[in-house]
Amino acid sequence: MAVPRNRTSNARKNSRRSHHAKKPQNVSECSNCSKPRIAHRICPHCGFYAGRAVVHAREE
Repeated sequence: MAVPRNRTSNARKNSRRSHHAKKPQNVSECSNCSKPRIAHRICPHCGFYAGRAVVHAREE
């Protein structure tokens, strides 16, 4: 079984983890109502996805 010969320093450990930060979600425009929505999700305003009604929106 492999065992590390030397301890990994904090600088090496942290520089390896430098790409682990969360990135902001992509926001795109709904093709039906032109309001912002998260990419690859149903529009929370009108309920459309990929040009068709998936969920019927609540009427206020």
